[in-house]
Amino acid sequence: MSDVVFTADFTSTRQWVAGRSWAYPDGGPVNPRDDKLDHLTDDPSYSRTGVFRATRRPDGLWNAGLLTTEGSEDGFMVRSGDVLEARVRLPDARGAWPAIWTWRDGGQEIDVFEYHPDNPDLLELSNHVRDSHHYHHDGSVRPGAWVDLVVEFGPHRVVWWVNGVRAFADRRGVGRHWEAYLIVNLSVCAGRYHPPPDPDVCAMDFAVDTLVVRRPSPEEWAAMAQDVGLLD
Repeated sequence: MSDVVFTADFTSTRQWVAGRSWAYPDGGPVNPRDDKLDHLTDDPSYSRTGVFRATRRPDGLWNAGLLTTEGSEDGFMVRSGDVLEARVRLPDARGAWPAIWTWRDGGQEIDVFEYHPDNPDLLELSNHVRDSHHYHHDGSVRPGAWVDLVVEFGPHRVVWWVNGVRAFADRRGVGRHWEAYLIVNLSVCAGRYHPPPDPDVCAMDFAVDTLVVRRPSPEEWAAMAQDVGLLD
């Protein structure tokens, strides 16, 4: 049986680093090339409660919460074969861009989910390691809704489940030796790909109630690695 190897405690400074990430140029705090208005902050009220917040700044950017396991004392990484489970509350403000994703050494990105309230019923599910993407339309997905997510990081296929329904299996996978750090954050759209926040909106948030990672037993891993009859 799979063992729980990670249970998110967002208050823990052993598990998580706040307000910086090497997924951002020079580790942050801004990333305008990715159409983001974020200005990352390590203020614990923006992320450490499990509610990831963003608030408008006088300079046009937004203070925004981000947590990553990269650089933390524990340095936890998700591995090939792991299963991530999360329960999130989606934001309702236009311009909000929440995500749970992975990153290491300039890549290794798997998007557990991305969401934009201007596409109210759509979750973006992506494997950037082996270039597969899916737009999942679902009537249970809407601004302010709670959504249950499960992602299986298989060596030959990444599988996403949304509210108990299998949403996408990419038939690409991550390979046998993949591993990457976790990132949870709320970005703010600058307007190139999705609308920016309305002028009268000064704050937005989304919440993560639970986030756990399970790791297969050696027997489960062996079966998974040979799932399509070939080891890569």
